[in-house]
Amino acid sequence: MEALLAFIADPVITRALGATLSVVLLVGAWHKLKDPVVFAGAVDNYRLLPERLTPLVAGLLPLVELAAGGLLLFPDTAFIGGLLALALLLVVTSAVGINLLRGHTRIDCGCGGLSGQPLSWALVVRNGLLMAMVGLAMQESAGRPLVWADYLTVGGAVLALVGIYVSANQLMTNAPLALAVRK
Repeated sequence: MEALLAFIADPVITRALGATLSVVLLVGAWHKLKDPVVFAGAVDNYRLLPERLTPLVAGLLPLVELAAGGLLLFPDTAFIGGLLALALLLVVTSAVGINLLRGHTRIDCGCGGLSGQPLSWALVVRNGLLMAMVGLAMQESAGRPLVWADYLTVGGAVLALVGIYVSANQLMTNAPLALAVRK
């Protein structure tokens, strides 16, 4: 157990997780800011806010996502960025969960522009994993300095983790289509 704790406190792990979350959040914010009308429609489809608050919330969410992604990228601001990311993930995961409990699954999640990804419990699990990653990225890493080989490892880990994230999202988007073909 002690070895596992030492492993996850290694600065390579915390930097790789922080940088991966930064990429995920910054790309998500970019998609939402690129087409604010589409994102406002996605927020409206959740039917959780009064109509007059939808544009305000649709404008604020990508800005918080952008700030969290930017702050998570650097070790000195990773804790504050992690708090923002956790708050954001908690809010959007709650919105997804409420709509799933209402039976509203045929709306786009709004996760990254118009993705065509319907609401599912897989999104809740994905966001739970992202929150766990944020928690690990926020921790104070062991005090050893990074060397050049560490930076290569961090870069490779970020590429692999982003690839896993994109693949998982695509599988969640395609799952309803695959089930429809089977019927």
